[in-house]
Amino acid sequence: MTASGPTRRGGAANGSAASTAAGKPAGDTAQSAQSAQSAQSAQSALDFSSPLDIVCGVDEAGRGPLAGPVVAAAVILNPKRRIRGLDDSKVLNAKTREALYEKIVERSIAYCVASASVEEIDTLNILHATMLAMKRAVEGLAVTPTLARIDGNRCPVLSIRSEAIIGGDALVPAISAASILAKVTRDRMLGELHERFPMYGFNAHVGYSTPQHLAALAEHGPCEHHRRSFAPVREAYAQRGVQVSLPERVQVVVPSTLEEAFALVDAATPGATPAEDAMPTHPPMP
Repeated sequence: MTASGPTRRGGAANGSAASTAAGKPAGDTAQSAQSAQSAQSAQSALDFSSPLDIVCGVDEAGRGPLAGPVVAAAVILNPKRRIRGLDDSKVLNAKTREALYEKIVERSIAYCVASASVEEIDTLNILHATMLAMKRAVEGLAVTPTLARIDGNRCPVLSIRSEAIIGGDALVPAISAASILAKVTRDRMLGELHERFPMYGFNAHVGYSTPQHLAALAEHGPCEHHRRSFAPVREAYAQRGVQVSLPERVQVVVPSTLEEAFALVDAATPGATPAEDAMPTHPPMP
């Protein structure tokens, strides 16, 4: 499910997206996108360097946590309105991320933030849910890009050309911008969950497998926003005598590291290779 339009929004709800196009009238936007698409047809499909491309950067936040959705963002930056300080969201503190979030929303040509819900994670597995969130973000852009640059070593299935860039969130400004939008949005969503479920401390660990979170799981048991496909959550259910079933294709994730989590998922995906760009399960807190 996608929601798009010219309105600015601070976050995206389960399975939804927020998007905007800025700085161009609707007619100009459609005309420029059509011109870029016409130019694309005359290019080699493997040419990633054409100045005629409309490029969006794509990144996600929340693959490794035990709770909450996985969130992805796609951003088309405006070269005439540069944003200083863009970097991988994980190396920025919360205050800097929030300030950059506002600048990205204000100055980008278009952006879209989308998510895949906990239910989708437990039905599809975390890898495919992440790809789904990325696909929703790209398809929700109010301006159609001709090339998507994706952080990591794999791309979602898109109707446009895509390029995977390992470490892209630190190398490509549009991907850095997407990582910031995804991270800030997801942190806000987990802050809202904290208001409803204060016993878990979502405002502190944003769903990651910290000692505080594991202790809260043991004491209170899981809530509806915990991922049943992640081993600590299943163990918390089992302690209460509840057996949780998953679709056959979904592997149980033991999130000691994201590399291990994605390797488990990839074991059920023919021809796939383990992710090389994974974030630690216990990220440094700002």
